[in-house]
Amino acid sequence: MNAPEKLSLFVLSAWSAQQLATVEQALSRWVACPTDAPAPAGLGDAMRYAVLDGGKRLRPLLVMAAREAVNGSMEAALRAACAVELIHAYSLVHDDMPCMDNDVLRRGKPTVHVRFGQAQALLAGDALQALAFELLTPEGDSVAVATQAHLCRMLAQAAGFQGMAGGQAIDLASVGRPLTSDQLHDMHRLKTGALLQTSVMMGAACGAATPAAQSALRDYGAAVGLAFQVVDDILDVTADSATLGKTAGKDAAQDKPTFVSLMGLQASRDYAQQLLAHALARLEVSGLENTHALRALADMLVNRQH
Repeated sequence: MNAPEKLSLFVLSAWSAQQLATVEQALSRWVACPTDAPAPAGLGDAMRYAVLDGGKRLRPLLVMAAREAVNGSMEAALRAACAVELIHAYSLVHDDMPCMDNDVLRRGKPTVHVRFGQAQALLAGDALQALAFELLTPEGDSVAVATQAHLCRMLAQAAGFQGMAGGQAIDLASVGRPLTSDQLHDMHRLKTGALLQTSVMMGAACGAATPAAQSALRDYGAAVGLAFQVVDDILDVTADSATLGKTAGKDAAQDKPTFVSLMGLQASRDYAQQLLAHALARLEVSGLENTHALRALADMLVNRQH
């Protein structure tokens, strides 16, 4: 069976369901499990509320798809997939707090600080961030020590001042200020794109990939990460809160710069499609045969309705 025939037989929903079941089971087991790893004073309840039973799990899926492309270690990839989701969840907990975006709805339910209070939400985010790196460094030899260190470094860079935290700082400093196209791209390359791109590269780090394949996957991840934010900006003005599972229209209400405010709605839609085409083109030259999940995920991320 040649590559086009294999791709035509690939069904994203079936593949995703299988991967998500594995990831959800692991998250439920590893995140402050009431019987195996309880957290004190109700902290575990807030941690599990922040992570379980909600979210698209896009970042874990990108990890698993990239692992599949390079035929990498499943144990390392599962830990990486859960770790990146914990970092994402902690960032949402903190971003939603009154000192940041002051939001009351996330993943279709009250935000963590609304449900548990600000102090508990802050602690839950801190604990989730720490747990992410604990998962990447298991005892024993199930994951090579060099791989553990590489995964930790990548995730730390994507989450810190060179990535997500830095992008959020720019975002907060940009409220009510006009940004140039380059400035807006830089902000979202850090705030949203870094963690999505790193999800791809963490999956690739679980196996062996040529320098050319790594470069192609890095470019794919950058394009998908930026396209995701462009579509997020589009949906913020075209979808309602019930569909999104979070407060719609909040960017305009808070006078935040977005791709839609800078480029316009139709130009933003066109730009998202251009980024998708670039991501798929980079996969074509990667030299990797088993990229059907990465291709399908890119298409789904850009053409999603929520």
